[in-house]
Amino acid sequence: MDQRNRPPRAAAPAKRITLPRARKPAEIHEIFRRFQAANPEPKGELDHTNAFTLLIAVVLSAQATDAGVNKATRPLFAIADTPEKMLALGEETVREYVKTIGLFRTKAKNVIALCEKLIAEFGGEVPTTREALESLPGVGRKTANVVLNIAFGEITHAVDTHVFRIANRLRIAPGKNVLQVELGLEKAVPPEFGRHAHHWLILHGRYTCKALRPECVRCIQNDLCDSADKRIA
Repeated sequence: MDQRNRPPRAAAPAKRITLPRARKPAEIHEIFRRFQAANPEPKGELDHTNAFTLLIAVVLSAQATDAGVNKATRPLFAIADTPEKMLALGEETVREYVKTIGLFRTKAKNVIALCEKLIAEFGGEVPTTREALESLPGVGRKTANVVLNIAFGEITHAVDTHVFRIANRLRIAPGKNVLQVELGLEKAVPPEFGRHAHHWLILHGRYTCKALRPECVRCIQNDLCDSADKRIA
């Protein structure tokens, strides 16, 4: 048969992702009780002085490390800690301050556009709703959740790569994507732990339950964990 007339091959069926079974509420409560006992007041690691600088720091942190962002923003926030001051610097100057951060050109542009909108539509104040935050340039759902949680004390679950991994490994809120995990955490996390839950999960994923080489020997959840990624010495 002429190769040109050969019928196309049928596409291979999509690989089915089987999610682990979610834990029982009592087990989830115990997980967060241990996190709280080990670190009663966890803090985010992005330097900021107010809601505005927090918002800018989180926008800049996409695909970058907190340490790298802090190094760039310390001198920037020293001279521009309000939308008006940041806007007065201009995009080119902001770009110079953040040039060590990945995607710095786009981020500098978003920072200036964000400041313009804050001043024009919100009186220079950081809005306190997810919908309003997400209307700002460079702000997505995760950024909005971080700001709502840290700046305004709301119970939100900002799902980054660490939270996504831990929620699945510990079977707190198994999900195929970040939104599934976020909505699962809203249901699964006991209210008394809600305020700090995403901080505990981020820090656990960043320093203990790492993606490639989880340090299971020193993990406070070791005896509860049944993940396939668990490393037994």
